[in-house]
Amino acid sequence: MRPGIMPPYRPGTEQPTEEMSDATVTSRASSGHGGSHSISKRSTLLMWVSLLGLSALVALLLWRTFVSDEQQLTSADMYEAVVGAIDAEQPDELQLAQIYQTILPSLVVVHTDKGTEGESVVVGSGVVINFDGVVLTSLHIVDGAEDIEVSFADGTRSGALIAGIDPSKDIAALVPYTPPGLIVPATIAASSPMRVGDDVFVVGNPLGLVGSMSAGVVSGLEREVKLVGREQSLRGLIQFDAAVNPGNSGGPLLDRRGQVVGIVTGLANPTEQEVFIGIGFAVPIGEALGGAGGAGGPAQ
Repeated sequence: MRPGIMPPYRPGTEQPTEEMSDATVTSRASSGHGGSHSISKRSTLLMWVSLLGLSALVALLLWRTFVSDEQQLTSADMYEAVVGAIDAEQPDELQLAQIYQTILPSLVVVHTDKGTEGESVVVGSGVVINFDGVVLTSLHIVDGAEDIEVSFADGTRSGALIAGIDPSKDIAALVPYTPPGLIVPATIAASSPMRVGDDVFVVGNPLGLVGSMSAGVVSGLEREVKLVGREQSLRGLIQFDAAVNPGNSGGPLLDRRGQVVGIVTGLANPTEQEVFIGIGFAVPIGEALGGAGGAGGPAQ
């Protein structure tokens, strides 16, 4: 008997004899190509079964990676992912002290002499917008002034002339006769719109207190307001609740990145006294720059 050829023994049947085994061998041997064809079929079937199993395994892994994990995400996870993607496209926000230090070299004190009793000297604010030393400020500070003097952060004081005005926006551009040796223009914000609730900061010279800073949020947008002492209304203003008082006019309104987003133009008050009650207004920086006329644009 030839080992490995005889079929396995099954209980309840007689043990095959040598003759049976030979016959079986003869029968199988006489099949010739038929046996090889059967083995080839079996190999092909095993190959397809293996491929199907592998495909199923790959499909399972893909499902677990792209479907199963997604189903486990919460709303908080998705919100953090969106916010993270937005923040990745934006510069890092600054701490409040950094915002102050960023704008301070560009802050200007504006002194005017209007030659009127009780209003002979007016102190306002301004901000340097380019490397020529052009200062953006509020028109009502310098309108009708006999003399204008600007003081820069390094202590340089110079007379200045009005190089451009826009009464509809209460904006004026000043050019100093003797600019400082080192000019540090402010960073102008991009055209992305402000939103109600955004943090904003005012740096200026309220009540003659040079270099004062206050913080708040955007309270409203596209406001139309007729401020005290103005003949016409101002439109498209940013409303905010950072503290402003006389002397802040013409100063910069800043965002969390220390960029100028507006020029402070005034405050609202139901009384006749110029004190802050929680509502200030600023001209958006894009419109303010248009009011600079031919005085030159901001630093790039």
